[in-house]
Amino acid sequence: MSATAVVWFRRDLRLHDHPALVAALADHERTIPLYVLDDKLLHGRYASPARARFLLGCLHTLDEDLRALGSGLVIRHGAPEQEVVAVAQETGAQTVLWTSDVAPYARRRDRRVTEALRDAAIEAQPHGGGYLVDPSRPRTQGGKPYAVFTPFWRAIAEVERRPVHRAPTALPPLPSSLRTGRLPSAEALNINNSEVPEPVVEPGEAAARAALERWLRSALDRYAERHDALSDPGTSVLSPYLRWGCLSARECEERAQRHGGAGAAAFVRQLGWRDFYAHQLLMYPKNVGQEFQERYRGSLRWADDAEALAAWKDGQTGYPLVDAGMRQLARTGWMHNRARLVVGSFLTKDLHIDWREGERHFARLLLDGEPAQNNGNWQWIASVGADPAPYFRRLFNPMTQQRKFDPDGRYVRTWVPELANVPDGKLAEPWTMSDSEQAAAGCVIGTDYPAPIVDHAHEREVAKRRYGAAAGR
Repeated sequence: MSATAVVWFRRDLRLHDHPALVAALADHERTIPLYVLDDKLLHGRYASPARARFLLGCLHTLDEDLRALGSGLVIRHGAPEQEVVAVAQETGAQTVLWTSDVAPYARRRDRRVTEALRDAAIEAQPHGGGYLVDPSRPRTQGGKPYAVFTPFWRAIAEVERRPVHRAPTALPPLPSSLRTGRLPSAEALNINNSEVPEPVVEPGEAAARAALERWLRSALDRYAERHDALSDPGTSVLSPYLRWGCLSARECEERAQRHGGAGAAAFVRQLGWRDFYAHQLLMYPKNVGQEFQERYRGSLRWADDAEALAAWKDGQTGYPLVDAGMRQLARTGWMHNRARLVVGSFLTKDLHIDWREGERHFARLLLDGEPAQNNGNWQWIASVGADPAPYFRRLFNPMTQQRKFDPDGRYVRTWVPELANVPDGKLAEPWTMSDSEQAAAGCVIGTDYPAPIVDHAHEREVAKRRYGAAAGR
């Protein structure tokens, strides 16, 4: 057993089921938990004040949990290839362990860190643990990556799962001479605290595990039939915790399967989509900037309409379900998945605006925003990504979707209070109210709530012509 190892935490901010931590504790006398605040992530392409605040909360609780076990979290701020090596050298560590990631920036960063460790004669030891299976493993019979979800899901169902690990009950103390550092405030990191004023969940592993327990106990059984319901949400809202690794997807899978039933099977399948998009981005890193389907690269002509884009972002399109989803996102940093599909379809198929604009906006606000899932979902709804379906099958009608998935209007009225007194029969199309109905509802269209900024039926036909022309080139 060698003396010291550094466990470099990233998107795995937990103590339960942490393979890298388990390996470090098994093979080393002392373990140094480390987190490096990286300005390229805090202020770079995927900068998100809301997500950075959530991260700080997760790190605070992780530090508390480590201290309760006799250790603590070492904080550094700078380039990981410098800070990780410096901490390893300062503590005499022979090994640095971490959980692998799939995003292009993460892979470049990890290569730099690995090279710097090698130059310092320190072993780099990446581990799995972020997904159900290793995203690099699944291959078709022809040896190629998967481009369609269903065969991918069938394939990984046959992959042997790693065991789920317990959290350690005690940890070795940090060296007394080691400077642990302190977590900075959001203000110190120049993070604007005005975005996402009411985060949908509390940060940290304890809150995540409590949420998982509630989900398994009270709602999982109904998931298969309720996951699309907007007015009585049947979703887990565990995605921010999975994104930051406060929960292990593998543990969620095992516990759901142990619970059993149709709801558990449907939930585990959704975890499979998370693996699928990780597999896609790992295999096709250029997806971050271009359409997966080559036939749409440069052939789809996107609209340059700043006014329409602003109305979409602000939840002022005049389509209640679209506006409800966008306002939920702005206020809580989360949006129900059914609403994500509707607002994504509206941006790309009704407003004909580039899906990358939607991806950027979501990346800034979503607490669960990560490149693989965000990119995969946006390319899916824009009909340009993997798991292709005919574009006309993903032209969502916002009025039909609202009547089907928010039949009593509770979701829309929660997030668009201007429509609180609009009659149920007119809520999906409030612009069809007569003048007297508008007066009675206290909602004058064009004054209290906007008229529709486009006509869906017309734009649907425009979208069909656009996609048809692009696909035929």
